[in-house]
Amino acid sequence: MRVSDALAEGVARLQAAQIEGAPGDARRLLAHALGLAPDRLLLAMGDAMTEAQMTGFRAAIAARESRQPVAQIIGKRLFWGRSFRVTPDVLDPRPETETLIEAALARPFERVLDLGTGSGVILLTLLAERGQARGLGVDISAAALAVARVNARALGLEARAEFGQSDWFSAVTGQFDLVVANPPYIGAGEFASLAPELRDWEPRAALVPDGCEGNGLAAYRLICAEATAYLASGGGLMVEIGWQQGAAVAALFAQAGLRDVAVLRDLSGKDRVVTGRRD
Repeated sequence: MRVSDALAEGVARLQAAQIEGAPGDARRLLAHALGLAPDRLLLAMGDAMTEAQMTGFRAAIAARESRQPVAQIIGKRLFWGRSFRVTPDVLDPRPETETLIEAALARPFERVLDLGTGSGVILLTLLAERGQARGLGVDISAAALAVARVNARALGLEARAEFGQSDWFSAVTGQFDLVVANPPYIGAGEFASLAPELRDWEPRAALVPDGCEGNGLAAYRLICAEATAYLASGGGLMVEIGWQQGAAVAALFAQAGLRDVAVLRDLSGKDRVVTGRRD
């Protein structure tokens, strides 16, 4: 079968499964099956596929039909211009999180703590952009930490990035110029209505806070209650939020005694990050 015919088959199957963005997903999966960069796929449209390539592509399409995210199927996601390993043990990095990266890079820091690091995407991006900085990423999930370490090695950041198992601050010592987090913030009543890609394939603990608090603020309450003890003088706290949580999380920052509290919007105009600093 020619590459062009395989693409047509894949698009048709994904459209029949009502997958949003079916053509783009099929192209990414086909490029992966062929071992090509996505931008090289057009040049291969007239080529014949081997049986192994076709088998791999059809298996990938079947996985996507079951609503498994493309990043999990191909095992990687581009974020801030770099490729990160992605598995079902970690959140699939999203473009909205780049709002947090942009805000963090607007301030000075040499020592950064990433709470609930997952794949390590936030910590490792910040360290890659700041050549003198060092950081610690913590997560309660040993499986997630294994993925983060793989990403650190792939990016050549092992010497500056540490990872440890910790329930938020429980195993953390020392102070940091910057504390960042993308904690679980989905409310209990929202979980069932999530897209299957999230609800069925991504780690529930990274989406819904412990206790399934109705408004999804449990993790923010804990982080704000303890963060100031781990912030150096003038150090900043930055968290990603659900788009309806800006005012509530900003209030938690203020109650914790943080200064210059601000709610930042993502490119779609939705509240996405809350920032503050210790005196």
